[in-house]
Amino acid sequence: MCISKYAALGALVLFLGGCAGPIEHWIVDTRVHQGETALARGNVRDAVLAYSLALRVDPNDPRARAGFVETSAALAQDDYSKGDFDDALAAIASGLKYDPSSVRLAALRGQLEDAKLKREIVISNYPTYKDAGIQIQHAYRQLDASDKSILAALKRFSYTYDTDELTAAIKDSYDLELDVARLTNRLITYRQVVSSGVPETTHSTSNVNAASLLPLP
Repeated sequence: MCISKYAALGALVLFLGGCAGPIEHWIVDTRVHQGETALARGNVRDAVLAYSLALRVDPNDPRARAGFVETSAALAQDDYSKGDFDDALAAIASGLKYDPSSVRLAALRGQLEDAKLKREIVISNYPTYKDAGIQIQHAYRQLDASDKSILAALKRFSYTYDTDELTAAIKDSYDLELDVARLTNRLITYRQVVSSGVPETTHSTSNVNAASLLPLP
């Protein structure tokens, strides 16, 4: 009776050992499919996770390696666009482990290193550049609101035929023109400061004085 038990146990071990290859292959296929699906949906981080799990099972699977490299590059690009340089470089390093000759990853790493150097120059010239840049972006977004106000007045005129709507649109258009000129001068000053740290006297053909880097009223 004991012999039959040991025989059954041995048969089970042999069975599981023989199925290890197919099971691993199924897991890798599943993870690769999950990575492809996530990437198709634009979910880069889930795709990176799926491919990395596939590589844990089979580090040499060509589909998992290629997918991981592709998604690592996409993740690095996303982090780079957010200014997260350290995370972007970490993603690139992970991808290069599986494809050291990747042209895309090497090019992206070069861009990042160049951007980091330029950032240090900008910071040394103008330490509060980020806050000033955010203020300028906000001011330009407000121009979009003015533009929509003009379009709304024109649309109302198309069915009310009230020329007061056109008068309002003209007024808003003049205001918009002045805002654009003012922001343009402010942008020129901002570029000069982040480039050299020394504001340049603006010689502009506009009749609007050069704007300061302070928040717009």
